[in-house]
Amino acid sequence: MNVTRRLLPFVPVLVLSVIGTSGRLIAADYALSSIDVPGAVRTQPQGINDSGSMVGLYRNSDGVTHGFLLRDGNFTSIDYPGASYTDARGINAQGDIVGTYHVSSENSDPNAFHGYLLSRKGEFSRIDFPGLHPNTIAQRITSTGIVVGCYHDHDMMTSMHGFVMNRKNEFTGFSIPASMHNGATPDASVIAGFFTDSTGTHGYLVEDGQFQPFDVPGSTSTAAWDLNPEGDSVGQYGDSSGIHAFVRNAGGQFTSIDFPGSRNTQARSINARGDVVGWYVDSAARFHGFLAELREGNGGQSQQ
Repeated sequence: MNVTRRLLPFVPVLVLSVIGTSGRLIAADYALSSIDVPGAVRTQPQGINDSGSMVGLYRNSDGVTHGFLLRDGNFTSIDYPGASYTDARGINAQGDIVGTYHVSSENSDPNAFHGYLLSRKGEFSRIDFPGLHPNTIAQRITSTGIVVGCYHDHDMMTSMHGFVMNRKNEFTGFSIPASMHNGATPDASVIAGFFTDSTGTHGYLVEDGQFQPFDVPGSTSTAAWDLNPEGDSVGQYGDSSGIHAFVRNAGGQFTSIDFPGSRNTQARSINARGDVVGWYVDSAARFHGFLAELREGNGGQSQQ
């Protein structure tokens, strides 16, 4: 089955102020397209790999949520065996997929979600952070097989901590509370995510163990959702006009992406080329996916 994709003209994105490089701005042009799984009432892409394959979630009119893979224009549904809910959040260069599922036998605990790995060979395996934690979210898998995400207890936020799982299935938790690891370089030497404290929600990078929080200038909240091998991160920020997607390059410079006509655009993943996927909400409050393809030769130019 083919996924519906509606192309829009090349759209120059809004340029924001710069952190750390006074007087220098970054501009970038993207070709935007809208993505909808056929028959779905909600489509939300969550990940993209370097070959352009995407994963995400969709919901039918019956209210059931499924994961999906979009490869070469063809859509494949993903459902963890026996699950009543499945999403797909990350896909690496080799085609391994990670995501989250919930089974109906645990309906008495609405926070009982488990991570999973779907190998390129089509084999599922469960991912749960060790200990008595009901919720594990597997958010991203790198090309080296490292998985990042978060775990938490029933409060859904204050007990949440990011984690890294290596190829031996060994876990390392993150000490910052209310944190979520969402993206990483192939060796996980740099990790992107977000955390919440008494002042709000902020993005962060962890580079060689050093915690570096950041905010989009002028925003009321910032959340980072992915990081590519070049060090570019993506996510969303809020301000008085709505919610906007952002791209932050390795130098700390921001650009903003707003899908035309939407006051809520959120970026979820970026590949090595700089292409971005996420979703937007239209005027009828329906969720659609988007792909922002970086124009050749326009990866960003400095302006005085």
